[in-house]
Amino acid sequence: MAGSIPASAFPEALRVARRFGRSRTASAGACFLVALLGAAALAPLVAPWDPLKQNLSDALAAPSERHLLGTDDLGRDVLSRLLYGARLSLAAACLAVAIAALSGIPVGLVAGYTGGRLDDFLMRLVDAVQAFPALVLAMAIAAALGPGLGNVMVAVGIVYIPRFARLVRGQALALRGELFVEAARAAGATHGRILLRHILPNVWAPIIVQISVSIAFALLAETSLSFLGIGIKPPTPSWGADVGRGYRFMRLAPWLVFMPGLAILLTTLAFNFLGDGLRDALDPKHARTEASS
Repeated sequence: MAGSIPASAFPEALRVARRFGRSRTASAGACFLVALLGAAALAPLVAPWDPLKQNLSDALAAPSERHLLGTDDLGRDVLSRLLYGARLSLAAACLAVAIAALSGIPVGLVAGYTGGRLDDFLMRLVDAVQAFPALVLAMAIAAALGPGLGNVMVAVGIVYIPRFARLVRGQALALRGELFVEAARAAGATHGRILLRHILPNVWAPIIVQISVSIAFALLAETSLSFLGIGIKPPTPSWGADVGRGYRFMRLAPWLVFMPGLAILLTTLAFNFLGDGLRDALDPKHARTEASS
């Protein structure tokens, strides 16, 4: 039946899930991200305080039963700002990677499949973007566009386009000479159909891994821009902006830097562990054999 899911897809999905579950670090990273996403989604319900509410009488209060992670210089609850900040920081990182993937994947497919002058032209554009240090280019783009969540996503997304374009181009170059592609071409399939129905489905595994790893780097880029004051506008909660503001009170209230910094560190590690686990689970060359289970 047209459009139905092949029966072989379910056993393969189970095998992938089994291989992924064998990695303790990947499982721990996935569990942490699920918990973090759940806490961020439910922030209005689980946050103990309004993240924007100021109470100068509680300014720079140390962690206590009233404020589990302390307060900042304006008396705002650090835990509540962390939970709400997770929503924006993760959303900015994920949407930036989505922009990069949706732009880089078509470029890589077309360049790798067609080759020749078009390939050279597209890759020179990619090289021009990649020639600049990622954070410096993101800073320049964000500064030109102005502060704000949307501009940060666009800036970080543009910086990471070359990662996807080069990855997909390499895969397309390897696949365009395969027998199943030649058979589709001989059967009269159009170039667009070959790209979408025959080549793209065979490069999803490395793309998925690249997405998970890129989110970690995009999160660091977003928090860095917010730390420098050209990212998310205050007083909106943001991990990077909170680290930048708390840095001035490092000696008096080290928790202002330590708590959001720890959140950035753990989240970045979790995405990297997830990417490593997906790579091992999706690539048979890196996966453990069933007999070793």
